[in-house]
Amino acid sequence: MRVITGFARGKKLVTLDGNDIRPTTDRVKEGIFSSIQFDLEGASVLDLFAGSGQLGIEALSRGADKAYFVDNSKKSLETVKKNLAITGLENKSKLFNMNGHDFLKITDQKFDFIFSEILPDLCNKLKSGGKIFCEHEKNLVLPDEINNLRLKKIYKYGKIKVSLYCLSGEDS
Repeated sequence: MRVITGFARGKKLVTLDGNDIRPTTDRVKEGIFSSIQFDLEGASVLDLFAGSGQLGIEALSRGADKAYFVDNSKKSLETVKKNLAITGLENKSKLFNMNGHDFLKITDQKFDFIFSEILPDLCNKLKSGGKIFCEHEKNLVLPDEINNLRLKKIYKYGKIKVSLYCLSGEDS
């Protein structure tokens, strides 16, 4: 696993071991970031259920201003810290060792881009014009609308799908 491009291009990231870990492949990551490459400069991103932090780190490497990494696992956050040190992006990051649902309840922060596996709790955390990328198994069919979020596009990468959601009524 590596940073694909930007400031930290080519840096190898530490990964997590275990059956519960499903790191985003380079192909999926490249697909996500090619769709937002011109919108990342100065953006704030949320890497919810961060794992190794590779999506937030990729966003920072490509010009995002701030990334919030949230994971309930101390082991995951230690891995994120190591990866931030490897890439030199610690000063643009905030880490939270807590359940993602709990983080969403307590934060007033709104984000330009959110990388997550859940949707309903994210409705009020997205800035106008922002995007949510929800990575999931290809067999899972997500709804066209969830609260004030609308499914904009589905990207397919082998066994993985990434569903892109925007605020209803926006053409982002």
